[in-house]
Amino acid sequence: MSHVTIKRALSKDEMKQFIRFNYELYKDNKYSVPDLYEDMVATFSDRNAAMEFCEAVYFLAFRDGKLVGRVAGIINRRANETWNLKAVRFGYIDFIDDEEVSRALIDAVVQWGKERGMTEIQGPLGFTDMDAEGMLIEGFEELGTNATIYNYPYYPVHMEKMGFEKDADWIELSIDVPTEVPERLTRISKIVMEKYGLQIKKYTSSKKLAKEYGHEIFRVINAAFKPLFGYSELSERQIDQYVKTYLPFVDLKLVSTIVDKDGKLIAVGISMPSLSRALQKAKGKTFPFGWYHLLKAIKWQHSDTLDLMLAAVLPEYQGKGVNAVLFHDLLPIYISEGYKHVESNPELEVNDKVQSQWIYFERRQHKRRRCFKKDI
Repeated sequence: MSHVTIKRALSKDEMKQFIRFNYELYKDNKYSVPDLYEDMVATFSDRNAAMEFCEAVYFLAFRDGKLVGRVAGIINRRANETWNLKAVRFGYIDFIDDEEVSRALIDAVVQWGKERGMTEIQGPLGFTDMDAEGMLIEGFEELGTNATIYNYPYYPVHMEKMGFEKDADWIELSIDVPTEVPERLTRISKIVMEKYGLQIKKYTSSKKLAKEYGHEIFRVINAAFKPLFGYSELSERQIDQYVKTYLPFVDLKLVSTIVDKDGKLIAVGISMPSLSRALQKAKGKTFPFGWYHLLKAIKWQHSDTLDLMLAAVLPEYQGKGVNAVLFHDLLPIYISEGYKHVESNPELEVNDKVQSQWIYFERRQHKRRRCFKKDI
């Protein structure tokens, strides 16, 4: 058997190969949801605000001139300082079912990390927690989401054979939307709002939302997610980028903002119609016809499934029933719009506060994903 050759992706054409390899490897898989090519180009470019505190390298694996794998090596200096680590991350990893290929890719990241003083490797992780993270280890026959990674069952087997161990696990739930708002949820929501003087604010203008609370939404996220595994605080440049990139496209009916008696934002919940099938039809491309499938899924004919993109509550209000207020606001909209299921997307298995918010609903855990680690 010929040896595997590792090459660093540097040119525009090589980065195109890097991005497109995932699409080719999974083009016939009915559970994988492709990323939009344009989003990936932006992620790996200097325009990504995370490059303020991240360093990255991209490797391609070839055998006999054929592309057989890819991986990114990432050093997030802010996360390393926060968590007192010297860790190099591996991310965006894909490979054929060949242990020589997967080992060569990981060895390339390890060597790159060692040259920069790193003492351990962990992943799959992106630049920040706003990127998809975690390798699927359960739920291979469940449809993915646009916020998560799908991978074949052989991936984690390769990781374990290379001596990787569990660093953290996320679980994902499919939650049934009830036909009416549970009475208990209504009662608790009313009590919490009266006790803490809270109000629900709704918007019909994304510009107004961005002006009044755009930056505050991400500051709440920073505060809420700060104690969570591997989190690195979003910078002002990142916040600017997310406000401009994402807020104009959300369905404001599916956004809940909660403020205290002084108008300070204390919690936010953002959900959106599932784009999984639309992205599959678009094949990861906006043009020439991908935009039609995406617009149809958002505006004209949404699926019966919602993706919960995030729910964040300021630490001082956590464990006090504020999540009940969020869902008491959003649930009637889910019901009236005809949604039947909500995808939770990844939640750390040790995050009891997040897990407790689902006690009002019928649900099933259908996926689990893992961050692996190893000393180098």
